[in-house]
Amino acid sequence: MPPALDSKRADILRFDVDGWHARFDDSFTDENVARIADALGLVWANGHPGATVYVGFDTRHAAHEHARLAAGVLASYGLVVKVSDRPCPTPAVAWTCARDEGAVGALVLTASERSCEYGGLVVRGSDGGPVPHDFLDEVEQSVSLTPTAARGAFEELDLMDEYLSSLAAWVDRESIAAARPRVVVDAMYGAGTGHLAEVLTDLGCEVVEIHVEPREDFGGIHPDPRDPWADSCEQAVVAHQADLGLLLDGDADRASVVDERGRLLPARVLIPMVLGNLVMGHGAHGRVVTTLTCSACIGREASRLGCDTTSVPVGFTRVYREMLEADAIMGVEEYGGICVPAHLHERDGMLVCLLAVEMLARSGKTVSTMASELESIIGTMWYARRDLRLDPAVSQAFRNILPGLNPGELAGRLPVEVSHADGLRAQFDDDSWVLIRPSRTSSVVRVYAEAPSAPERDDLLSAACDLVRRGL
Repeated sequence: MPPALDSKRADILRFDVDGWHARFDDSFTDENVARIADALGLVWANGHPGATVYVGFDTRHAAHEHARLAAGVLASYGLVVKVSDRPCPTPAVAWTCARDEGAVGALVLTASERSCEYGGLVVRGSDGGPVPHDFLDEVEQSVSLTPTAARGAFEELDLMDEYLSSLAAWVDRESIAAARPRVVVDAMYGAGTGHLAEVLTDLGCEVVEIHVEPREDFGGIHPDPRDPWADSCEQAVVAHQADLGLLLDGDADRASVVDERGRLLPARVLIPMVLGNLVMGHGAHGRVVTTLTCSACIGREASRLGCDTTSVPVGFTRVYREMLEADAIMGVEEYGGICVPAHLHERDGMLVCLLAVEMLARSGKTVSTMASELESIIGTMWYARRDLRLDPAVSQAFRNILPGLNPGELAGRLPVEVSHADGLRAQFDDDSWVLIRPSRTSSVVRVYAEAPSAPERDDLLSAACDLVRRGL
């Protein structure tokens, strides 16, 4: 029998949008991993007896042991459980699951871009994409204080070879081999360590990989591919005179690119560049799905390329649902998560990295030149976010009044459209916009803004923050 749970560990486990995350020094314990695997096994087996479930894990503390624990619990319900034999990206697990007609879903032991103090269990559906909220609700309600003591047999296998081959097939091998670019790869101590370098080397790149040694403390960085955590990659690109740098987050579902000068490309530039490669380099045509907090630059480039744009409320699950329509060619989040549904109904940073290398090789230009040329066509916008942390009661009070707020002006400017689809979003006639959005999981009101200049953006941010304060 499992050890008795103390009162702290017996707390109700609350899921977020794609699973459960907690600190190792708090509630991320063997017992709670078993409790969640127990609930998942029950729900999956009830709906699909004997189905296959894939289990993966990243490089965090005891991730392999937790994956094996979860696999044994899942297998006790008669499910066919297949576990990665090494740390692997979430997209690799999702891709493998999506290509197995007998699979019902996947479980990945990962906390993605969170710091090393956190562990997590991320759940994916049969197509490799997010599971519905009602599924997670059912699992959450099925979590028992005393999970089954039974353990079943499972198989450990290689989930990487076919996945990496599929990625390599996406890009122009001959152009990359001819260009032989020098690339710095920074998987940030995460699940992409070794894997991205392997496929790039096979394609003919000269690869310098950093942050490769196993370190449970992640060397003091967060595995989040943005500044300041991208500093080491930026410096390595310059030091090694590389053509570009590639960063992956902790589970490799999100990527960033550093140009040859050691400058991180913002999402408002990287996403349109990838879109241009898909349309002009790969012949894709259809809709681009964005969140309401994505840069206007994405819509401008989509329009220039003849693609329609659909904007949905914040959250990849909403992007995913919209991408289930056959005409969607790309789905994106404001922080750079990119999904290409022809490959997988999930974000895949590894694919984004390969597409960036392909762009470089085919163009014969530097990354900074490509970015500059793009901005000369679609313009430059300045983007930022501020978080207002409030007392829980005050945060709820603001939520209550938000649907009735309809500002006639902000920062001396008249909106051309005000929407309450996801908080309050005011649009202006020069593509500037501001969005006020309370967090669903904490007492924080997030304020986003974008404008053609930094001062205009900051004025919008300040005006929106003042509106929040006045509303209280």
